[in-house]
Amino acid sequence: MVKVEIVEEKDPQFSSNSPYASSSSSRTSSSVSLSSISSELSADETFYDRLSALVDIVPPTTRHNISTKISKTTSFVKKTGKVVGNIVWIVTTSALLVGLPLALSLEDEAKIVAQEREMLAQQQGAQQMLSPGSTGSNQGAQKGIVPPGF
Repeated sequence: MVKVEIVEEKDPQFSSNSPYASSSSSRTSSSVSLSSISSELSADETFYDRLSALVDIVPPTTRHNISTKISKTTSFVKKTGKVVGNIVWIVTTSALLVGLPLALSLEDEAKIVAQEREMLAQQQGAQQMLSPGSTGSNQGAQKGIVPPGF
């Protein structure tokens, strides 16, 4: 059997400072509510202070598990970021060292091919101008200036 006993405060000075102390003589009275306790925020208490006070609510094993998971996640993100950064660096420098000279040489080759075609077209035009029409004047009239679309 359990025996319930009321323990009285030895020093009345400390018991009157407590916000939960009852001024009534009866300790079993349920009329005293917690609404009589002032819940005003102090002006110098910050959100971080209130949040850090909640640490005691979470058990230590859960806090350890949460901090372990967060540290593993941040470590993974840092390592992944470093690897991705190295890959981007390798691709960029390779493109500059290999791709840029290749693109410039292909452009130069395309210019040379275009110049050769232009020179060939000029030579063919000069030969057509110099060669007389061998089949008569009818063929020479057809080789003259032709408007676009005909």
